[in-house]
Formats: sequence, C-alpha cells, structure tokens
Amino acid sequence: MIKMRQKISQEVFAACNELFGIEAGVELTRPEEQFGDYATNVALQLAKQLGKPPREIAEELAVKTREKLAGEVSEVSVAGPGFMNLKLTDEALIETLETEPEQSLSGKTVVAEYSDPNPFKMLHAGHVYTTIVGDAIANLMEASGGEVHRVNYGGDVGLHVGKTMWAVLERLGGENPTKLDGVEPQERSAWLAAAYVKGNNVYETDETAKKNITELNKRVYQLHADDDHDSDFAKIYWTCRQWSYEAFDAFYERLGANMEKYYPESKVAGLGLEAVKKHIGDVFTESDGAIVFDGEKYNLHTRVFINSQGLPTYEAKEVGLMIKKKEDYNFDKSVIITANEQEQYMVVVLKAMEHFLPDLVEATTHIPHGMVRLAGGVKMSSRLGNIIPADTVIDLTIEAITAADRPPNNETVLGAIKYAFLKNRLGGDLIFDPDESVSLEGNSGPYLQYAHARARSILAKASAADGQIVELQPGERTLARKISEYPEIVDKAAAELMPHHVCTYLYELAQSFNRFYENNRVIGDERQAARLALVAKYADTLKGGLQLLGIASPDKM
Repeated sequence: MIKMRQKISQEVFAACNELFGIEAGVELTRPEEQFGDYATNVALQLAKQLGKPPREIAEELAVKTREKLAGEVSEVSVAGPGFMNLKLTDEALIETLETEPEQSLSGKTVVAEYSDPNPFKMLHAGHVYTTIVGDAIANLMEASGGEVHRVNYGGDVGLHVGKTMWAVLERLGGENPTKLDGVEPQERSAWLAAAYVKGNNVYETDETAKKNITELNKRVYQLHADDDHDSDFAKIYWTCRQWSYEAFDAFYERLGANMEKYYPESKVAGLGLEAVKKHIGDVFTESDGAIVFDGEKYNLHTRVFINSQGLPTYEAKEVGLMIKKKEDYNFDKSVIITANEQEQYMVVVLKAMEHFLPDLVEATTHIPHGMVRLAGGVKMSSRLGNIIPADTVIDLTIEAITAADRPPNNETVLGAIKYAFLKNRLGGDLIFDPDESVSLEGNSGPYLQYAHARARSILAKASAADGQIVELQPGERTLARKISEYPEIVDKAAAELMPHHVCTYLYELAQSFNRFYENNRVIGDERQAARLALVAKYADTLKGGLQLLGIASPDKM
C-alpha cells in the first residue's frame, strides 16, 4: 500500500508538471492542525521560474490537486504568500493509522559498533550512554528493515594495559598470579580501575616507571603473538582480562543490551599493521622512526599509525577493525558510535583509508556524542580517576525513585535512564538529573510508561476494544492525526540516526491522548467501540516507540 504522504507528494508533483511543465521537488510538512494535515511550499519554489506571484501559482495548484486527490483530501487551501494546506478525509486519515515505517534498509546488512569498553579499566557513565544510544540506533535500523549486527570493540592491548599491569605487579609484589585469588569478585572492577589510575600517574611522573610500562606494553603484545597462557605474567594478564569481560557481561545484562560480538584489539592489530605497512610511500610516510599519515595536506591533524617501537597505534588498529568487520559481515552499512573526543581521530583514520579502501569508507558513518555529566558539570575521566562508575548511574536512579515513595523495579529504573539519555539530540554534553529522570509528571521515561499502563487499564475495563473507526469526531481526529505521524517520525529518526525524534514524538503523543481523554468519555459512551479502538491504536503506538528506545512498556504500574 502506497503511503498517504507519498501519494500526496506524487499527485502534487504531477499537478506541477501538468500545469507548468516543471518537475518540482515536492516536500510535505506537518502544519498546525487548524491549517490541515499536510502543507507544501512548492508554489514559492516555482515563483521565480514562472515569473508569477506564488499565491497565484498555489491557487492553480490547489484546484488541480483537489481533482487529483478527491478521494483522499477533503480540503485544499492557500495561506500566506503561497503555502498550500491539505486536509485528509476521515477515511484517508484512518487509513494512515495502519502505515508502517519505510523499509529503506530492506535486504541490507548493517554493523552497529558501540559501547567499546576497555578491559583493565572501569565501566563508567559514558559507557552507559553510548550503549543506550547504540541500542536505540540499532533498533531504528532494524525497524527500517536492516539486518543489524551489534558489536563492540576494546583495547586488550595498548599502553593503558601496560599501565594497569605495572600497578598490578606492584600490588602483587611481582609476577605472583596466585595472589589474585585474594581479590573478591565484587571488588575486581574497582581494583583494576585503581591499578590503572596508579599506573597512569606514575607513567606521567616517574621516568623509570615509564620505561617499565613501555616494556610491559611490548610484553603484552608478545604474549599474544606467542599465544602464551602459561607464564606467570600471562596468567596475571589473562585473569585480569577475564575479570573485565565478566564485568562487561554483567553490565550488558543489567542494561538489557545484547552484543553479538566483542572485538579485542589484539585480534585486529595485525590486520591494521599489515594494511598500513602495505601503503607506506603512497599513503603513509616515515617520520622519526614512526609511520604517520600527513593529515595536514587535508587540513587535518597528522597522526601516527605505527609508533617508533613498531607497534600499531589506535589508528592502525581501527583500520584493522574495519577490515575485520567487513570480512566477518560483508556489510552494506557500518555505523560507529563514539564520544565526541574521538571525532577528529576518526576523521583522520577515514581520510587515510579513503586512499586504499574507499568503498569501505563510503559505507561507514561515524556518530559522535557528548559526555555525561552530573551536577556541577564535572567531566568524567578514567585517566584522572574521577569517573562516575556505570553502576552509580543506576544506583542514583534507584535512590531517586525510592525518594519519590515509589517501589523501584528494573523496568522503571532503566526506563528513566534510557529516556533521559535519549531525549536530547546527539552531539552536545548531557546533564543527567536522577530526580528529573524519574518524574511521573514531566518528559520522562516513567511518565511514558505510566501513560501506556493507563491506556491498557482503560482497555481492560471493556470488552469492545476490537471496534472499528469509521468516521471521526473532532477530539478523536486530533488524536488519530497524532498517531498517524508515527511512521514518519520513525523514518526521520532512522534516516538521521537520531533517536531523540522518537522521544519528542512519544511525549507529544501522550499529551495529545491526555487531552483527548479529559474531553471525550470512552467507557459507557455511545462511541465506546470506536474510541476503544483508537485507545488501542494509541497504546500500541506508544509501546512500539518505547521498544525502539529499548524501554519496557508495562501494562501495570
């Protein structure tokens, strides 16, 4: 079934061609309800070409459009300097309630990479944010018909590992793996995080320690090359890495996230090293013993891809990761979601790869997001040790719900956090206010969950929820009109990879329903069957939108 929006656009396009011999680009917008259901400024676009006043053009178009859309449009009017407004018939509006989102990614394979926690460091609020955002974007791409694979990536090799291993060995009094048995499971994440902070501090202040950390970094790479699991050093490394992985699994289970694959840097570093070396001379150049990409030629930063010790940097590993993801999934589209601080780094990596893997770069979209902050705007940093642990975000939300005299449960806790993180446009920093996130009166996840439960409660009071909507009274029409916007909003959010569009719509939808319910009796009214059918459609739409955001929609609260 052709979408109503698409049909209107096509017929206005045809009217322009028939009247003026011009193939105009017809864009439809949603005006305020008193003006109609759709509007277009195509007449203003044509005015210069035709040398006529836009309102005169709009008047001609309105006559032709009424003829072409007589069965779908009840009214076509002209407003202002030449805007054309169209009002759907009740039958056409009711038909739009069954419209599904555009399947623009049908038959396409998509790899969504996000979360990207590093072993040997603590999970923090930033990981909560990027995981929630990544899940929602993956959901949107699935709603568009894509076969989406959710993966993440983390540094099990690299300087940060060397820093942590230095501090671990110091704490163990040498390479004594049996002493790790004394670290309780609930303490392991914080234990490793403290080790990283200590190792990072001495790296920056103690030259002897810095040299030792550099050597430990090389040893970690070597144990991977040798597949060493038996030396005491290797036993300490593999045990600590496993502690990190177990923490990741518990974290994703708590958030309700399902990651298909975890790519450790150790598995892609070799691929990246090989690819960079293959293009020394034509893409990369040697500089002070290192291999670099001269980004200044493109008004970018020059970055090191292989350091003077011959080890791949983050940049080279990123090259290897992209190659590996392509090998594993042969994707049509790759989406990478990271914090803003990696934006320039990714620009340089992609610019370098344009020279030898242009198709892969063309299929890749990098989405940066801001940092998560609490009151005071303090930036979190695992390097400095002033991070907000991931569990703290959840614990603060539980405290806020408890303080509001409501029993906290996993559905409402996660609903509050996810919605608070998703309702803001990606890009800027996010201020997370636990008290605001749990409110039942404001623009929050629990408010929308309550709205859904309220609709289900109404439906449970009567057995005639399977009625049909044939024609619409004014209040019913307003709600139906808002419901009909849902597939368009999903299309927009999926096209832009911006989940906040769904959040804004769901909040407006719930408000629209509240106004409808205050002014239109449902149970016991002569229009009960039709109105219950409309309530059911509203509830289903609200549930579908919450599912896209990864938020549960309980029937009772």
